[in-house]
Amino acid sequence: MLVGEQPGDQEDRTGKPFVGPAGKLLDRALTDAAIDRKATYVTNAVKHFKFEPRGKRRIHKKPSELQISACHQWLERELALLRPALVVALGATAARAVFGRATAIEKNRGHIIAGAQAKSALDADLLVTVHPSFLLRVPDEDRDEAYERFVADLKLIRPYAS
Repeated sequence: MLVGEQPGDQEDRTGKPFVGPAGKLLDRALTDAAIDRKATYVTNAVKHFKFEPRGKRRIHKKPSELQISACHQWLERELALLRPALVVALGATAARAVFGRATAIEKNRGHIIAGAQAKSALDADLLVTVHPSFLLRVPDEDRDEAYERFVADLKLIRPYAS
């Protein structure tokens, strides 16, 4: 189960998670990590698109703690129905929703956190990594390295995807 932050503009318009630029990057990274996206369940911690209008464009705004908490009941229901062996938190908002508290991405990424050690209500193992939209904002000179590190994180999913 992959958990992102919230729908973006294109996701909000289509009703499907990760179909915009970050979704295309996630698809490419999953392919490079030899993970079939169809074998994963993809959702968001916050279920609505928070934005600020700028002309004809709708610009993403980070969800508040209140919005993360308000949407948590839906994430809990998804977890209860799916009972995934692994939950992948894509970014800080997803990690906050999954752990129930703010969680440092860099400190916790790159390894599987056993469900019992996660100090969360989940039985599932956890993986924390960056949100694909982060990679879209990385300076050009650092983008390849950041992408490869993201793919390395996603490769940790393989034992759970088979």
